Amino acid sequence: MKTQRSYRYCVVDVFTNQPFEGNSLAVFPDASGLDDDTMQRIARELNLSETTFVFSATRSDCVASVRIFTPAKELIFAGHPTIGTSFVLLAEGMGSRHVDHFVLEEKVGPVPIRVELGPRPLIWLRTPPIEYGKTYEPSACADMLTLNVNDLLDVAPQLVSAGNPTIFVAVKNKVIVDRALLDARRLKRSSDQIPSPCTFLCLLQP
Repeated sequence: MKTQRSYRYCVVDVFTNQPFEGNSLAVFPDASGLDDDTMQRIARELNLSETTFVFSATRSDCVASVRIFTPAKELIFAGHPTIGTSFVLLAEGMGSRHVDHFVLEEKVGPVPIRVELGPRPLIWLRTPPIEYGKTYEPSACADMLTLNVNDLLDVAPQLVSAGNPTIFVAVKNKVIVDRALLDARRLKRSSDQIPSPCTFLCLLQP
């Protein structure tokens, strides 16, 4: 009879100091023994925006290897899971409590982390190299975000990627950001132009 192993995980709220605010994340500090299919099923079951799984690093310059899963797929890199996982590793006593920098191994490659030490450490990451892609018609992006083209600044929406493709759309004010709503049907109709999967990020400034 096969023995089942139990795995401990933490749920953390990133980008906030208040419980149940910010961006939630599940972190498995020791995921050794889990295969890809099981990690994906766990992420789907927890149904948070991302779940991370920590393994021993395969690179000598990294302290740990981190796998990042959404409920639907694995990501090669993402910001808030990297920050949240770093917070958990520090809380778990990774290395010294006085560590102010280290490197995590992710699918995108090594990700440097810097820590501002204190009672509640402030954690920073260095993004992977940013690649700039094609630009898109403002009217098409406004339509997919259920906005009017006049809501956008006179800056062409552009595909930018640091591991996950994102289209930056510059809008005129915060009210418009709050009003933006991605219409999946309109996005699907434009699938020949917009890469999939892709995130839309609305900016206030050009």
